[in-house]
Amino acid sequence: MLPVAQLFLRDIPLLRPPGQADLLQVLWCPYEHEPDYKPSTALFWRSAAEVTDILATPPQPYEADYPGYVPEPCVLAPETITEYPNSLDVGQELQQLLNDWNRWQAAATGVDSSYAEYPREFYDTHLANAPGWKVGGWPPWGRTDPYPRYCAVCEARMLPLLTIASFEWYGGDGGRSWTPQEDQAAAADSHYAGLNPSQPTRVEVGSTDNMQIYICPTSPEHLHTDLIQ
Repeated sequence: MLPVAQLFLRDIPLLRPPGQADLLQVLWCPYEHEPDYKPSTALFWRSAAEVTDILATPPQPYEADYPGYVPEPCVLAPETITEYPNSLDVGQELQQLLNDWNRWQAAATGVDSSYAEYPREFYDTHLANAPGWKVGGWPPWGRTDPYPRYCAVCEARMLPLLTIASFEWYGGDGGRSWTPQEDQAAAADSHYAGLNPSQPTRVEVGSTDNMQIYICPTSPEHLHTDLIQ
């Protein structure tokens, strides 16, 4: 198993760990396992004060399916953002409103006229489903339509815990609207393969997809589940 993320409660209050834990460690096996052909994941909730024997460098795997499953070590700089649910996650009535170009114009949002034919695309690109690694947030549907996931222990509806993303922002001018200000200059420049500024972790899940880990809101210690989108 390889370390994928280490998150502290002091940095991310949204974690809501069990008991006295204040640290979440996420690991995965860098192989695609049947039947879904994805890395198997493991969560460890711990007390940071009890972690004393710390390795300076994580051990390297003997081998891996491909380099995209071996994360590049980097330091996180968490920030809080506002995002909205994917248009597939809202009701039919709201979907109709999102498809109404006249409403977008009346709201004086300054939406580019290139979205006149498909105004809902503007919503999904610029307002919904923030790309990149994130704790909580809305599911990045795409490969499948939205469907609820339930805890195998207590049958509570599970919630998104962590999105492990292949890219921090999308390519193209529209997708880069989510690019942090300090990275916008680098995003606009050309780059070499493997040095994309939107891939600081060098992780690529599946076919440049996202892996989302879900946990039970009743007890984070109940069996988690994951999904590639």
